[in-house]
Amino acid sequence: MRAHHVIAVVAVLVIGIAAKQFLFPPRQADAGPVTSVGMDVMQLQRDINMGGIPVQNVRDATFVFDNE
Repeated sequence: MRAHHVIAVVAVLVIGIAAKQFLFPPRQADAGPVTSVGMDVMQLQRDINMGGIPVQNVRDATFVFDNE
């Protein structure tokens, strides 16, 4: 009896997937070439004013041990 239930579930799934593919067919993506800004990364890095960037003070205590 359980085999009939498994076969029925599989048949319903297959029919459902086939109906979905028939009613809603997959479409081709509307992808095209991505337009760029016109600047490369090196030019962007050269144009940054390094004097105007705020500096964050970091106290690195990575290699500080209590027992020394």
